[in-house]
Amino acid sequence: MDPKQTAQQRGRQGQNGRRPRKFGKNNDQAKSGLERKLVSIRRVTRSYKGGKRLRMSVLVVVGDRAGRVGVAIAKGADVKAAEEKAAKIAEKNMIKINIKGNTISHLVYHKKGAAKILLRPAAPGTGIIAGSAIRAVAELAGIKDILSKVIGTNNKITNVYATMEALSSLIVRPK
Repeated sequence: MDPKQTAQQRGRQGQNGRRPRKFGKNNDQAKSGLERKLVSIRRVTRSYKGGKRLRMSVLVVVGDRAGRVGVAIAKGADVKAAEEKAAKIAEKNMIKINIKGNTISHLVYHKKGAAKILLRPAAPGTGIIAGSAIRAVAELAGIKDILSKVIGTNNKITNVYATMEALSSLIVRPK
């Protein structure tokens, strides 16, 4: 290839002779089979000498619906950038959850900060009886039947992290 060729003369090829990367869709996510859910979007500002800077803070839950789930929070200039950053961090920090059939193995109560989370196994066909924060974690973990109660706080971020800790504390007892 002649280095003096223009981009139009090279056609759709990049500098190294290959096609340029396609932006927009995250191909790595499609290959890995992971799904993501946005749980919380917040506007955060920081004061500087010249004024305030607006950023977006996003909480994302990532899971494969087969017992692996991760959660992360990240900030970015816009929602899309923050979501991508949070999803990447969540994928790195995924944990394995022990699932017994379509539900959890036993009742678990967990306290984190002001959030108190009660998770109870449910009969087949019950579905996910939970608020939005716990529901996101349970669905992406692959739990289909569960009863839950949040006591103490309405903060979605605290509730998601408390749910993650509660699910990671589950112990499968041998029969």
